Amino acid sequence: MTDQTIPPITEDDIADYLANTPDFFVRHASLLGAVQLTSPHGNRAVSLQERQAELLREKIKGLELKAAEMIRHGQENTAIADRLQRWTRELLLTREARELPVVAAREIAAQFLVPQVAIKVWGVSPEFAVEPYAQGASDDAMAFASSLTLPYCGANPGLEAAQWLEDPQAAASLALIPLRAGAAPEAFGLLVLASADAQRFAADMGTDFLERIGALTSAALSRLRPV
Repeated sequence: MTDQTIPPITEDDIADYLANTPDFFVRHASLLGAVQLTSPHGNRAVSLQERQAELLREKIKGLELKAAEMIRHGQENTAIADRLQRWTRELLLTREARELPVVAAREIAAQFLVPQVAIKVWGVSPEFAVEPYAQGASDDAMAFASSLTLPYCGANPGLEAAQWLEDPQAAASLALIPLRAGAAPEAFGLLVLASADAQRFAADMGTDFLERIGALTSAALSRLRPV
């Protein structure tokens, strides 16, 4: 006779049996009240029903926290959308094309609480060439703007664009947004946002919103360019 050793029943075997036998506790309902488990909120023993209720409460609490976070994000997104709308409205209400860069910079600072904002444009029509925003950008700065495929975010390494700000020494972090006419490879301007907070425009931040700001600013300031 062959000696065959029967493997012992493990906890996994019991768990699998209970999971695959949903009517077990229907047939043995008295166990629901008799089984005692240790509560995670102390050393007291609780019944299986109480433990299940605790697990459900914890799960509901987790879902409530996620819902609250989703609501908070939704409120923040709504607030940003409202600010973007107000900023765009100011651009649309600006009748004089020569005032657009000033209005765009002023309203970005006001609506989005950016401490310092500067704009430089080049290749403008002759009637706008005397404006301060159309002067002072070197060939290197223009080439740098054209080299940006996405907004630059990060520390201020002493870039020329930082010198366009009122207080360059207070610019611990920068966002540099190239301005382009449609899909043109060459930039016709650069929008500079600066903050004394080194993390305001961190290198790892998303740039989707900044790209949208750049696209709208580019569209508005295209009125300064020759037809």
